[in-house]
Amino acid sequence: MGLLYEDAVMISEAKNPGESTVITVSCPDKTGLGCDLCRVILLFGLSISRGDVQTDGKWCYLVFWVVGKPNTRWNLLKKRLLEVCPSCFSTSEMDYYRPDNQPPKAPDVFLLKFWCYYDREGLLHGILTSYTCENVVLASK
Repeated sequence: MGLLYEDAVMISEAKNPGESTVITVSCPDKTGLGCDLCRVILLFGLSISRGDVQTDGKWCYLVFWVVGKPNTRWNLLKKRLLEVCPSCFSTSEMDYYRPDNQPPKAPDVFLLKFWCYYDREGLLHGILTSYTCENVVLASK
């Protein structure tokens, strides 16, 4: 018995206002999958309050707790997340982004927040320093 393609993404909507909606993704792993899934979630205007990732390099299981607008189109979000997930039957890389003939789009800007206790400030500084050295980041306090 196998996993149905539609079951690769499960969304359990929050029952009460203020609670988090749980998005569960279980599919074959690929490089950058977590980043792609986060991008789709953020583009829908949702905030990721918590996340958990498990992988063995071949298969991954991701859980996101998200908070957002009450009028979020959950069915469309599920469809977009499924488009990002590699197919269980596909052995080739999927090219699901823009075609080559379109001009490149300006990158999206997201707000990255870190919370840590005072005794972990050195760790946070080290993480942010290594990240900003590798990427173009606009930092403000």
